[in-house]
Amino acid sequence: MLTGCRNLFLTFASLVHRRTWMCKRFKSKSELHFSTSAASFSLPSVSSSPQQRIINSSSFLHPPFSSAFRPPHCSHFTGPMELKETLQVLEQLAPLSLAESWDNVGLLVEPSKPRPVKTILLTNDLTDAVMAEAEALSCDLIISYHPPLFRPVKRLNQKDWKQRLAIRAVEAGIAVFSPHTSWDSVKGGVNDWLVAGLGSGQVSVLSQALGNASHCHKLEFTVRSTEELNTVMKELKACDGGTSLISTGTRADSSGIHASVLCSDSALTPSVQTLLQHSSSSQSLSILKLEKPPLPGHGQGRLSVLEQPVTVAEAVQRMKSHLGLSYLRLALGWGQTLESSVRTVAACAGSGASVLNGVKADLYITGEMSHHEVLDAAARGTGVLLSDHSNSERGFLAVFRERLAVRLPESVAVVVSKVDRDPLEVV
Repeated sequence: MLTGCRNLFLTFASLVHRRTWMCKRFKSKSELHFSTSAASFSLPSVSSSPQQRIINSSSFLHPPFSSAFRPPHCSHFTGPMELKETLQVLEQLAPLSLAESWDNVGLLVEPSKPRPVKTILLTNDLTDAVMAEAEALSCDLIISYHPPLFRPVKRLNQKDWKQRLAIRAVEAGIAVFSPHTSWDSVKGGVNDWLVAGLGSGQVSVLSQALGNASHCHKLEFTVRSTEELNTVMKELKACDGGTSLISTGTRADSSGIHASVLCSDSALTPSVQTLLQHSSSSQSLSILKLEKPPLPGHGQGRLSVLEQPVTVAEAVQRMKSHLGLSYLRLALGWGQTLESSVRTVAACAGSGASVLNGVKADLYITGEMSHHEVLDAAARGTGVLLSDHSNSERGFLAVFRERLAVRLPESVAVVVSKVDRDPLEVV
């Protein structure tokens, strides 16, 4: 259960150690007194309680993975950061392991000649206009929420617009990074920001994120004596160099000594073959598949039970203000009017139908849904509020800029694109 959280903690501890060393590069020992004990941070805890929490929209800039951590004196750095150091900060803000398996996240374009990061441009989509903006700013790193390179590329030429952008980035020495669904999933990320537009409420995750479990199989078996157990365990440890095998204890009774071990996928086959070579263990062997541990607060989509219910009309106005839009598209649910009460809200940034489908709520908030998906929701009595795809995501860039800026030297400029916009507009 603790594996996923332990991985997050190790990532953070490594970052703090690195940042402490960076401070020492720019400050003498007499000027600097920062250590890991001075860091204030919050990591998700694992519990058996329902995965719900209260989100206060007025303090959204300070959720977990927010500006709570700022090393003393580090704001006085006199030089830029290396790309790998910047990537470590991004990983701490939203671990890439939280991204969906189908997604293409992380560093997508890496310059052949390393150069310090002085200017970072945040954008929802990397377009020709945004690339021109990055070039004009002499940008060193573009963080594009949507990955500009998604499908496998067999060639790089000027015929495909995304390939042209990748070529321009390489020629300009600009690195390109995409977080995409890791930002959606992380606690305090895009989906928490989106659902907070309607006000404070008790928020739960619709599709729970799971941690990475290195040991995913449990082997249980029985042997006749301690000597046989020692022999079996020695052979098991030799199967995979002893690096992926964990003994979980033994218990003796009149039928023999019952033992169990945990092993990885790679060690499963040789471990089973070893146990089958011994008559006692082969007759008693059972193999259990272990579930990956949940990461509370992380995952796709959010459901909020509002502290103060609002009308449908009020919900529309609040979301217009939250997203900075003049227009939204609304489908009233069966039996609803503009004065109907909204207490439960399900939200998923982007194209959220696959996450929202079947969720019981008064109102769905997402970027886009198909005609028939909207009809299905409305027939179930759920209203649907659509903003167009990227309009449900773009506003988070300003929030993320604040979180990132406080973790970087003051010499590094973090800029939100001024030309990035949804390709659709009301005319």
